Amino acid sequence: MPTKLSVNLNAVAFLRNRRTVPWPDLATVARAVLDAGAHGITVHPRPDERHIRFADVAVLSELMAAEYPEAEFNIEGYPSRQFLDLVASSAAHQVTLVPDDPEQSTSDHGWDFAAHGEMLRGVTEELRQGGRRVSLFLDAAPDAPAAAVRAGADRIELFTGPYGAALAPDDAQREIDRLVAAADAARSVGGERPFGMNAGHDLTAENLPALCAAIPDLAEVSIGHGLTADALLLGFPAAVRRYLQVLGH
Repeated sequence: MPTKLSVNLNAVAFLRNRRTVPWPDLATVARAVLDAGAHGITVHPRPDERHIRFADVAVLSELMAAEYPEAEFNIEGYPSRQFLDLVASSAAHQVTLVPDDPEQSTSDHGWDFAAHGEMLRGVTEELRQGGRRVSLFLDAAPDAPAAAVRAGADRIELFTGPYGAALAPDDAQREIDRLVAAADAARSVGGERPFGMNAGHDLTAENLPALCAAIPDLAEVSIGHGLTADALLLGFPAAVRRYLQVLGH
């Protein structure tokens, strides 16, 4: 089955927040990408609301439930009490937990399970009791998937930032090899529960084919910055269709 596409709307919200006017409107853009065939949308509300605002989560939750019940709503963020309460009030299908410091401009590393594994076990249990799939953000390390299973994850999201930043072919291949090793490890530790793999960060229409060829069983990719950059030239519907074509849809 081809890898699904979730469109991250953070960059759209960041553009909106440069002014005190309500455009670009996130609900309008969400409709555009979902009508074009995207399988879901992703948002990452941060404590300072510098892009996605807490109020956006409620608006998008209502939109998804009313107009796109078959699409997936993925909320990612650091599992503070504020974040968990926001998720509980939402219609999120998947929650992706990331180890972001509030001062970070973007996600740039996976979880340190030695330091945070016990905390994550409690959080994943809470979220799964609410009927939500839980994905944990991982560096491409062979021991990370087993730690994610012990923490109760349903899925992992492989951090592809180093791959996206590797512009030289040899560097890109080295990062692909690291991601493949982590994917191989993930396949071997799922146990009785299905254990899926997502990927995200700095993925583009240019670097996606090699990643999907190397890890053909990726369940989902979450793409925001690269797709939004393409949409500035193509428009969102055309940009989404381009990525869907790359993914084999």
